[in-house]
Amino acid sequence: MLEKTFQHGALEEEHYKKWENSASFAAKPESNNAPYAVMMPPPNVTGSLHMGHALNMTLQDILTRYKRMKGFDALWQPGTDHAGIATQMVVERQLDEKGTSRRDLGREEFLNKVWEWKEESGGTIVRQLRRLGATPDWDRERFTMDDGLSAAVRKVFVQLYKEGLIYRDKRLVNWDPKLLTAISDLEVEQRENKGSMWHIDYPIEGEQAQTIRIATTRPETMFGDTAIAVHPDDERYKHLVGKYAMIPIANRLIPIIADEHSDPEKGSGAVKITPAHDFNDFEVGKRHDLPMVNVFDIHAHMNENAPDGYQGMDRYAARKKILEELENLDLLADEESVVNSMPYGDRSGVVIEPYLTDQWYVDAQTMAKPAIAAVKEDKIKFVPKTWENTYFAWMENIQPWCISRQLWWGHRIPAWYGPDNDVFVGADEADALAQAREKYGEDVELRQDEDVLDTWFSSALWPFSTIGWPDETPELKKYYPGDVLITGFDIIFFWVARMIMMGMHFMDDIPFDTVYIHALVRDSKGQKMSKSKGNVIDPLELIEKYGTDALRFTLTAMAAQGRDIKLSEERVEGYRNFGTKLWNAARYCEMNNCMPQPGFDPSSVSYTPNKWIITELARTEQAIEQALDSYKFNDAAQAIYQFVWGSFCDWYLEFTKPVLSEEGDKADEIRQTTGWLLSQIVTLLNPFMPYITEELSEKLFEEQGNGAEGFVFQQQWPEYAESLQDQDATDEMGWVMQFISEIRSVRSDMNVPAGAKLSLIVKDSAAQTQERLNLYEEIISRMARLQSIEIKEDAAPAGAIQTVVGEATLILPIADIIDLDKERARLEKEIEKLSSDIKKIDQKLGNKKFLDNAPDEIVNEQHTRKSNAEKLRDKLSAALKQLEVA
Repeated sequence: MLEKTFQHGALEEEHYKKWENSASFAAKPESNNAPYAVMMPPPNVTGSLHMGHALNMTLQDILTRYKRMKGFDALWQPGTDHAGIATQMVVERQLDEKGTSRRDLGREEFLNKVWEWKEESGGTIVRQLRRLGATPDWDRERFTMDDGLSAAVRKVFVQLYKEGLIYRDKRLVNWDPKLLTAISDLEVEQRENKGSMWHIDYPIEGEQAQTIRIATTRPETMFGDTAIAVHPDDERYKHLVGKYAMIPIANRLIPIIADEHSDPEKGSGAVKITPAHDFNDFEVGKRHDLPMVNVFDIHAHMNENAPDGYQGMDRYAARKKILEELENLDLLADEESVVNSMPYGDRSGVVIEPYLTDQWYVDAQTMAKPAIAAVKEDKIKFVPKTWENTYFAWMENIQPWCISRQLWWGHRIPAWYGPDNDVFVGADEADALAQAREKYGEDVELRQDEDVLDTWFSSALWPFSTIGWPDETPELKKYYPGDVLITGFDIIFFWVARMIMMGMHFMDDIPFDTVYIHALVRDSKGQKMSKSKGNVIDPLELIEKYGTDALRFTLTAMAAQGRDIKLSEERVEGYRNFGTKLWNAARYCEMNNCMPQPGFDPSSVSYTPNKWIITELARTEQAIEQALDSYKFNDAAQAIYQFVWGSFCDWYLEFTKPVLSEEGDKADEIRQTTGWLLSQIVTLLNPFMPYITEELSEKLFEEQGNGAEGFVFQQQWPEYAESLQDQDATDEMGWVMQFISEIRSVRSDMNVPAGAKLSLIVKDSAAQTQERLNLYEEIISRMARLQSIEIKEDAAPAGAIQTVVGEATLILPIADIIDLDKERARLEKEIEKLSSDIKKIDQKLGNKKFLDNAPDEIVNEQHTRKSNAEKLRDKLSAALKQLEVA
């Protein structure tokens, strides 16, 4: 017997252990089954499960389970990313607590400590993915720094270097002066700060008392100025182009140039150009062949290029001193308050510096061309398609990719330097030494580059390095290219685009044919979750409270394409109740001996409600399949939800309940149909809610010998013949449900007490309606709470409410059941409130300021609220009119 309730806590762990121990998640490259491959975006080894992971992994797991059941040889490739900066910071903090540092330990000993940490603590995220019910092929789990992937990284670097697509260059990077490394754009977060804009006068050479005024938020970089730019069409400055201005304090001359970078409408129209400390200025500097003067060291302290009195000063201390000196020189014209968007390191928390330094780069522009073509030619499709625009915007304006990082943890760059600093790139040191011997004619000592590769470099190889490349493995042959990548919009450029570039270059093929971009999970108010706001929802806490199935189904049901998810605990609780509804229905089936019977043929049923529910099941399966195949996860969840809660529980079980107390062929057919339906529900629902369906299958079907053996996800996905769909049965039972629903609606609108039984008069009914009323009188009376049904053509009695179903008029005398005057007053009050609400919404939607500032989803929400309020008001108004007549 099933327990009274589904106890998710202990049962989830129990079932997952059984699944994993049975090796049921394994791909089978030796099989002849068609492949289906999904590459898990590798979470950081330092990470723990957040709501974005929960959504992403749930959707991948649904597809993998579904495809397994459809007969595919499914590979869901798991693994974790070494997360260079994040992991190094974790271990450095631990060392700091012990009063030591990585510098004290040295590189080799420090890396040993990191590996120790990885082995002891780096498995948190994969344990948590198991809590989510994820079923990747864990035996194939990879790590971006395991031996195989490291070999792939070295081969790719060496080959790209030999092809001229990796090179060393001096360019601007995002420099973190606390972590002392270049970082990617993704690791930079923009924060708005209150600051100042200072207006500074630069004296013009040879022009007594004449100056040119510039405005800057960063006076501390002025010693790195190498030009002042004005717009070529700006009449105010045409006479100054070609002349020189003097940098205050430094007393160094710089040219005044004409460049369209300068905006005549902004500030004075003249801007200082500091190519070594501003990304836009760097491009101006290249166009005009300007010197690149770096005035900071790696700690963002003033270096030897600053005047003597400033060298060694912190950038902000230098700013203060510069402003004081400008004031004394009478060259500080003005200071205005502004709000600046400042770049901060997301891990260090300090302001990032655009910094001119030698780094390794990939010629991304060249490598992007085949990747752009792959999407333009529809070899790769983005879902939703609108994300292709983002992809093209980035790829068609791509800059060289800085791939070196000044860290110790990561893939060390396979480049060695000779005595004259010539570089030798090779698969290993022996390869580099051989190259050096050939050049110098003798053995020389080489030193390896200290830097490591950007984490995104190794993860860009994920679709093929994880399955054996550069070796020709059976897995590589079968599972590349893969099928779908599911990921978030924020890494379309950093990861998705680079995987496409690397796949096209090294495999001469796309890595996957579909990129599904999932929504952002927000809080219930639509706000982005953040620790600072205190609105972060922990998926593990929701799992503890409501169960994994409830969380998975909530995220799936809300995963509409292109629409962010507004998540609340109430939503999760609601879908937990869905599981409870199914559990109670299963207990009802068990108590009434409605279990699957061997040899049951759904095409053999004769009872119309049975024909109808089988039709609904077949159509539900089609809807789920079509939705999953087109990545409309919410539609798939809605289809199975509506069938289970609505068609099966609320209608079918209620239709057939009285018959089960009888004996005979009809009761037997209902029992067999009900048991078979339950087994089909368990199968169809399993990809979404794996734990409750597994428990039902085990307790009801396996242990009692009522169904297929093995886990649910090992069973075949149901396929139903078109001949099972009976439109006549659908029409007939659809009429019954509409008839009952209309009476229930009247009861609700008129506040008829739930226990009160009404008399029903049916007028103007056709022969078919009368036949159906006769056939289903017991069902209609019981479910609509009627004491009698009469077919009459008399006028409606006083105090009666009328409604229409098809051609027939339904008359419900209610004067003796409710207080008509009191009910009129209640309806008038509700209608008045709804009219007031609609007026307020109209005022809001007529407010230009609101429309200009509110996000589209908030505006759409207001339109929806108004529409729903108007519909309800119209419905209640119609009910009030009837009461007035009554």
